[in-house]
Amino acid sequence: MEAKDILLRPLLEVTRQFIIPVFQRDYSWDEIRCDQLWRDVKRVGGNAALNVHFIGSVVYIAAENSSADVPRWLLIDGQQRLTTITLMLVALRDRMRTERKEGWPSAEQLENQYLLNQYATGDLRHKLQLRRRDDATLKWLIDRRDAADGKPAEVSKRILENYEDFKRRLDSEDPKVIYDGLLKLKLVHVILHRGQDDPQMIFESMNSTGMDLTPGDLVRNYVLMRQEEAEQTRLYTERWQPIEQCFGSQYRERFDTFLNHYLVIRTRQNKPVKAVEVYPQFKIYFEGVRATRGLDDELADMGSYARYYVRCALGQEPDVRLKAAFARLTDLVVVAAPVVMQLYAFYEEGRMDANSFLTAVGLLESYVFRRSICDMQTRGLGNIMSTLVHKLRAEDPLGSLKVSLKMRGEAQRFPDDDEFRLALETRDLYHTDNCAILLDRLENHDTRERVSTKDYTIEHVMPQNEALHKEWQEMLGADWKTVQKTWLHRLGNLTLTGYNSTYSDRPFKDKKTIDHGFNVSPLRLNQYIKAQPVWTATEMEARGKEWAKKALKEWPPLVVATEDVQRARLAELQERSSRYTLDTLDISEETAGLFQEVRTAMLGLGPDIVEVFHSKSVTYRGLEYVVEVLPGARHLVLLFNLDYAACDDPSGNAQNMEERAFVVNAQESGGVLLRIDDIDQVAAAVHIARQSYAGINSRA
Repeated sequence: MEAKDILLRPLLEVTRQFIIPVFQRDYSWDEIRCDQLWRDVKRVGGNAALNVHFIGSVVYIAAENSSADVPRWLLIDGQQRLTTITLMLVALRDRMRTERKEGWPSAEQLENQYLLNQYATGDLRHKLQLRRRDDATLKWLIDRRDAADGKPAEVSKRILENYEDFKRRLDSEDPKVIYDGLLKLKLVHVILHRGQDDPQMIFESMNSTGMDLTPGDLVRNYVLMRQEEAEQTRLYTERWQPIEQCFGSQYRERFDTFLNHYLVIRTRQNKPVKAVEVYPQFKIYFEGVRATRGLDDELADMGSYARYYVRCALGQEPDVRLKAAFARLTDLVVVAAPVVMQLYAFYEEGRMDANSFLTAVGLLESYVFRRSICDMQTRGLGNIMSTLVHKLRAEDPLGSLKVSLKMRGEAQRFPDDDEFRLALETRDLYHTDNCAILLDRLENHDTRERVSTKDYTIEHVMPQNEALHKEWQEMLGADWKTVQKTWLHRLGNLTLTGYNSTYSDRPFKDKKTIDHGFNVSPLRLNQYIKAQPVWTATEMEARGKEWAKKALKEWPPLVVATEDVQRARLAELQERSSRYTLDTLDISEETAGLFQEVRTAMLGLGPDIVEVFHSKSVTYRGLEYVVEVLPGARHLVLLFNLDYAACDDPSGNAQNMEERAFVVNAQESGGVLLRIDDIDQVAAAVHIARQSYAGINSRA
């Protein structure tokens, strides 16, 4: 690597071409930055006492097919500065075409020294080659002789705007001052050597402050920068550009979020990736997969998941039913995207049909919404969703999702109908985050004639004003204050209207009969209200119960077979215990023979018995555990999944575990404990084990 200070003039005067790599971001300097550069140039150009102004650095490396006549250099860093200076030079050249004075440079001099390689032809003619429409627009500005001459069909807005801004400024400035200022610009130019310097590492170190560079920018450069120029262009055109295009105008805003979700899926993390960790974690992930799969395959895979993301999270789904389901879920939560993306992959692979996909997305929505209404913790949803995505199974995506939701712990459970109904009928819903969503969905429940409620507001039929009108007090009765406090914000008293300010806290009769009152409201939410002669706790309770029933259908419960959950728990237990074996179990020589007798007998209880080793014990299980064996120094302790009252024990040695809090080193809890010290007692253990086995099979 060579680095030294250099003035702008010799950098540009030399016959060479700087190329912006195809994967680099488009030109993006805004008016504020252009204005700052202009002020700096004007200041140093108009002050003879100032010799130089430092503007940063440019870093470049020889292009793969660099020409001997016109050396070509890939610009690794400094793209934005060099492009902006070039636009200033183009504007200055055009000013010189209209006016010439003694001491001013000519338009031809500016063009041939700083914009063009004078004797080169074709693609090598221009000193700076940008990307796509940026390049087409810059070349048009340099080469044109009038406004319409060769204008590209798609113009780069930022390139053209900044050029025109510089041209406007020159109308009221001394061009010689600006020219002198440009010649005083100084920078550090860094030349990298192929095969010796790592462009990406240097790029990262020079951009460590993160100025203007998103994690997506860094990831793209990291993936493509180490490739030769031709391969960079191919991979960008065939793989990366389609990803950018599928995001459209939302690429810079949403691509980093997609990367977060993609890493959750690919690295099997159990929590979302923090924004500052996206790029570092991607590097670790990418280095791991590069050894096992090609870059083409990885980018193709990323492209597929990017397509799933924009469809489920950005509203680009072509299927009307799926699009509506995605919208309902994203209205509630955005962190479910990794689960939906993985489900989409299974859907596209033909592992689940559209109806199953819709059911799965609906369950996620129902899970989030029910927990919200039931006032259960929702701050950890990102972690929950990150865990769920890794529980999905390709052979049964919907079934595995149901089982995983069922297996959440008590604090993360899927609320059942009773919990949900109680919260709907009795909770203060007005101050919840999703009250408007609840009322909108109830208004449009089970109908194809949907009503847009986005311009409606939430109305309290019984007003919030503590100083209720006399008519309300008389209607509610002597205990009207308690009735108002109890029922004010409950579902039975809440509705939607476009005339909230008109209704105000009027008496109930007036709310019904005034212009646009409840009596003429077309909303389904208001049909019960307009049919009531009075509005008391009785009516509010009845209405709340009726709409709660509909909500139970709108956000359905989780229904999953107990046997499926038991199988999943067994598989999870086996996976967690896979590091333990007979060899890791600490069994003394005195107990080893006794254990082998018990082991053989327990494995013979039935064809579905599975042996699961733990650090200090062994369990023998069907879908539930039958018996746990805990080795001692000269004995075994057996803990059975059996109620003591139901235990038949001729030996009389079985102990009632209801009288003991726990068993040391045990993984399970059971009702019966038996200690055996010699082989003669194995028969008694088998007798009790058969009862336990028969009991769990009868419950299945």
